[in-house]
Parts: sequence; structure tokens; C-alpha cells
Amino acid sequence: MVTVRLESMTDAQYLDYRERAEDDYADSIAASGTLPRPEARRKAREDHARLLPDGPATPGHHLWRVLDGDDGADVGLLWLHVAQRSDGPHAFVYDIEVHEQARRRGYGRAVMRAAERFCRDRGVVSIALNVFGHNTGARALYEQEGYQVTSVQMRKRL
Repeated sequence: MVTVRLESMTDAQYLDYRERAEDDYADSIAASGTLPRPEARRKAREDHARLLPDGPATPGHHLWRVLDGDDGADVGLLWLHVAQRSDGPHAFVYDIEVHEQARRRGYGRAVMRAAERFCRDRGVVSIALNVFGHNTGARALYEQEGYQVTSVQMRKRL
């Protein structure tokens, strides 16, 4: 069974990640048909600026590199936010990535379970996330890990 270790991103790693993350997020928005590419790019930039005004030092946000638990190889990343609500802390997974060369080997599941352990250790009530409809592999993984659909947005292309 694959194990992973979460290691906080350095400022330099975050800057590299942010540029890639904005591009990937814009690509997903555009691929979903929600917005054309120019507007998707602007939304991605604005969302990241709003959510992470202080980068990795933004309170409540955790940005980690994901390392293989055995050999320490860099296999991905995780961005998790924890916020207090009236019934306790809740978490939201903003980004999870397994690097291409490490995919289909169990790392995605291991990252989700590491996030869950982190949250359980802190008394988090629930973990939520968003997944674009075209990302069927991720959707299947999340469902296997016990995530339930809470809303569905649909579109018909004309």
C-alpha cells in the first residue's frame, strides 16, 4: 500500500505552483464550458488572489507538497482550507494533484486519506471539494472514498 507524507510548501515552491495552478484551473473552467478561455484565465487569477492573499501564510490554508512515504520522492501537492463554522471546523480541498509520472499507482487515494487524517486530528466535521464534470477519474476516486454529491450544475451546449 502506498503511503505519503505532507510537507509544507516553501515560498519558492508556492510561486511555481501558483502559476501552474492558475493555468490548470483556467483550463478546467474553459473545458467545462463555464467560461471562454480569456474569462476563465481572469477568474482563475482573481480566485487565487482572493483565496491566498498572503500565499502559503494565508490563515487557515495549508499548501503541501506530497512526498512518497518510503523514498521521499515528490509525487504531488495538496491545498486544503479549514474554516470554523457554528458546528465546528470544516475543510475544503481546493487542489489535489498527483504528478503525471506517479499517477495510477494509488497516490491519489493516499493523498485523500492523508488529508482526512489531518482533519480528523483537528476535529474537522467534514471535508468538501469541487470536481469538474469532465474529470471522471477524480469523480470516481472521490465517490470510492465516500464523498457524496451535494449539488450538480449542468449545461447544454447549443
